This record gives sequence, structure tokens and C-alpha cells, in this order.
Amino acid sequence: MRNYKVPTLTIAGSDSSGGAGVQADLKTFSAIGTYGMSVITAITAQNTKGVFDVEELSSKIIKGQIKAVCEDIPPKAIKIGMVSSPEIILDIVDSLKKYPCDYLVVDPVMISKSGYSLLRPEAKYNLIKYLIPMAYIVTPNIPEAEEISNMKINTVEDMKMVGQKILDLGPKFVLMKGGHLDGDAVDVLIGKDTFEVFKCERINRKNTHGTGCTISSAITAHLALGYDIKESVRLSKEYITEAIRYSFDIGHGVGPVHHFYKFDK
Repeated sequence: MRNYKVPTLTIAGSDSSGGAGVQADLKTFSAIGTYGMSVITAITAQNTKGVFDVEELSSKIIKGQIKAVCEDIPPKAIKIGMVSSPEIILDIVDSLKKYPCDYLVVDPVMISKSGYSLLRPEAKYNLIKYLIPMAYIVTPNIPEAEEISNMKINTVEDMKMVGQKILDLGPKFVLMKGGHLDGDAVDVLIGKDTFEVFKCERINRKNTHGTGCTISSAITAHLALGYDIKESVRLSKEYITEAIRYSFDIGHGVGPVHHFYKFDK
């Protein structure tokens, strides 16, 4: 159900190697069939081997990007990724109060796959206090969920318990991503009257750069296209699973998933 007249917006950091961040989000929006737009919060120097440097953009240009996009092409759904400082988070929160959308997807990006911190420690409070409560859905992986909840996660049952704790912060839904656990790939969707477990085979591929960005932007696109939350998550999980299955070697480290695998069969 593609509709390239449906606008979707990513507010996130730029990945110079194109595998994650804004670049992955825009590829995902296009692959699923929406009109992708972007607000860049930070520029990273990174490649398949890791993140080497980060430079945040100014408050003025971040707010200016949001204003310019939202006043001309109001997005149906917005995905928020890397927002590294307390000030950036507050700027985004204030801007989104002026330009609300139907669906706000918050992917609480904290640490890169290579271990580089993408969220300043002092920004954690603003993320939890102001941004997460605004979300339609929050999509933490296990390390991020542990950081938000101050609880350890070792099992799917732990995921359910921590997901409920994050739900209590105010979002309508929480998708707990279980990719860091052993065994099958299990994600858990939790809402006030919703509890759904999504389980599929784990694809044994090393090229998983950008998986978190990709599934959250896939959910954003599916919601914008009119799918309900369960179907959006189910379709997005299918999409990321196949994107990992068809991922490819490029560079000398952890390569990207294949965002356009559907068009390459």
C-alpha cells in the first residue's frame, strides 16, 4: 500500500556511511512507500567500523528545519532518533507542541553498535521526562531499555516487565526489541490494552548496521500509511528480518541491511 504523497519525517543524526541514522530512515520510508523528509540533529563521522566523531547542530538550525518542513509539508508521522543533548531534546519537544502529528515514534538511540555514546548522560533525564511521554510508540532495544528503567533484562519475561515500566512513563505503546537476547528474535509490543509477542527466526548475518533505525522508521511509515499498531509492527518486523537476510558486505566492518531488497529479487 504505497502512497508517496504521504509525508513522513525523521529527526535524527546523519550517518556519513549511509547505513544508519537519517540515511537509513529515508531509505526505509522510500522502500515502504512514503514521502520521506529529514531534520538533522547531528553529523557523525562513521563507517562500517564505528563512530569516530559527532558534532551537534545548533538549536537555531534544528528548530528552523522543523518549522520549515512542518509549515509547508505537515508530516503524518514523525520518527525521532539520535537527540544527543538536553537542549536538543527540549527544542524538539517545544517544536512538536507547535506542530503535532498523528504518530510520534521515539527510538531512544543511546549507544552505537561500536560502543560510541550517542546520548550525553545529562540528556537522559530530558529524554525520559519530556520526550518519551509524547510518543505514540517507543522502540528501545535491551541496552536502551535497561538504561531507561535501571533494570537488567535477561529473559523475555524481563522484557515484558521493563516494557510495562517504560509504558508507565506516558507513551501509548512500547515495543521492546529482543535482538540482544539469545535464541529466536522476539519483540514484545505493550500498550494499555495491548500485549503482543512477535517471534521469528534469527537471521545469522554479521551485516546489521542500522537495524534499530530501520525498524523504527518502518513502523513510522506503516502508521502513516494507515496500518494499525499491531499490523505496523508485524509488517516492520517482517521488513527488517528480510533486510537482514539480504544484507550485503560493503566496507571493512559491520555492513548495512538491504533496505531495497524487495526491488532486487
